[in-house]
Amino acid sequence: MVRHTLKMGAATALLLSLTPAAFAQELVIGLRAGPDSIDPHWSTLGSQAEALRHIYDTLVDVDDTLQLQPGLAESWEAVDDTTWDFKLREGVTFHDGTPFTAEDAKFSIDRIPEVTGPMSMTLYTKYVESVEVIDDYTLRVNTKGIAPALPNDFTRLFVVPSETGAGVGNEEFNSGDAAIGTGPYRFVSWEPKGDLVLDRYEDHWRGETPWERVVRKEIPDDAARVAALRSGQVDLINYVPATDYLSMQNNSELETFISDSVYILNVQPSVKDEEPQPIRVNGEEVEGNPLQDLRVRKALDLAINRDVLVNVVLEGLGTPANQLMPEGFFGYTDALGAKEYDIEQAKALLAEAGYPDGFEVDFTCTNNRVPGDAVVCEALAQMWSRLGLTVNAQALNGTVFFPAAANEEYTMAMSAWGTLTGEAAYTYGAMIHSKDPEKGFGNFNRTGYSNPEFDEVFVRGTQTLDAEERRKLYEEASLIAMEDRALIPTVILQSVWAADAGTLTFTPRVDQETRAYEIRPVNQ
Repeated sequence: MVRHTLKMGAATALLLSLTPAAFAQELVIGLRAGPDSIDPHWSTLGSQAEALRHIYDTLVDVDDTLQLQPGLAESWEAVDDTTWDFKLREGVTFHDGTPFTAEDAKFSIDRIPEVTGPMSMTLYTKYVESVEVIDDYTLRVNTKGIAPALPNDFTRLFVVPSETGAGVGNEEFNSGDAAIGTGPYRFVSWEPKGDLVLDRYEDHWRGETPWERVVRKEIPDDAARVAALRSGQVDLINYVPATDYLSMQNNSELETFISDSVYILNVQPSVKDEEPQPIRVNGEEVEGNPLQDLRVRKALDLAINRDVLVNVVLEGLGTPANQLMPEGFFGYTDALGAKEYDIEQAKALLAEAGYPDGFEVDFTCTNNRVPGDAVVCEALAQMWSRLGLTVNAQALNGTVFFPAAANEEYTMAMSAWGTLTGEAAYTYGAMIHSKDPEKGFGNFNRTGYSNPEFDEVFVRGTQTLDAEERRKLYEEASLIAMEDRALIPTVILQSVWAADAGTLTFTPRVDQETRAYEIRPVNQ
């Protein structure tokens, strides 16, 4: 582990300085969540992508601020309104020595709709009509209409060998038999909810990484993860809880790394005619769904004190959110001001809607998705109790929460979502647009929200090549969705990592990913 290699005698240190590549270094990372499968097309969860990009590469990559970077594709261009060509990197090999070609990229794109995971990856291929192999290193993608955001979507397009073949699933990937990529590390072993062990791939096209072995230890309990760092079991941890952050800052033996993130905790009120979980008044189920009434959703919004969530509940590790993306993202609108907290107006709206004494509602959240999700969940329940609501708050592990959310089993829920492509089409197309499997929109619309005005404006944006015009349309769509309270954003999260002081060089990423190949020991 790093702290051992950095606490050696002078002679050994001299030897390391002379032959750094010859010395085997191991990096052990304690993480709040790991993958649910080693199949890179199984789930869209950020923790899944973060882990598996060590084994597999994507066609397009992003830097630590989400700016597009070459990946397996060295360049890309729009040939015409519905055609993109991707020039692929030559000389790349899979871990079994097989050369990477356009056939592998095509196979990977075509495979995504065939994988029936809990959170479909078709979010990233929704614009793809068909794929052609022009030659070994030229891939042509024909799109369903104009698709200016296609390269952004391909930042999550993990490539597996075409030899993987149809019908290969979790069993083969999880055992390692099919876990073959072009990434910087080879698969060694994986224990679900435990350790993912990886060895350096010497022939990776980016060059050799500093770590011969990487162990990614899943430690969902915050206190246990902090204890693992303090006791020397791990070299680095992510998602340092707010309760430990200040003490770590004052500890000269530890170093913290903090970054804004793209992740926002959003309340998701179901507006279906029949809510999944009954809403009650005085123990009796109400007729209809109160959450369909905009006045009720506005009341829920007005009763949220976001300054308290940030400064008290999260102890400063966040900022208030007024829409589904952080400021500066493509499609963020300045027309929406800061969210107002007004409990009296909220009560008046609730009474006007016919619920002067409130109602009883179930509220389900994650407890291991991002920092603070469980405590924000409980805080929101308490804030809404001031409206007279009885809120049955329950925070669940993601392995339980997400499959049920995909089945739309919650009347009111909260989880984090990050605009990982940096532009509105990713978020609004997935979460707000009416469900439209044919067009690939609404994949993550769990609430039943549907507004033809929003859909029309948003789709015009997706079909507009002019960047400024597209931005204006996305901003208009954002304004419609937020005025409707289609979702209710609460806070933008910040993330903190921690390590022993003076051991690692690490630049935090806004997507919260912990990429071992971007971390270096201080002596290299």
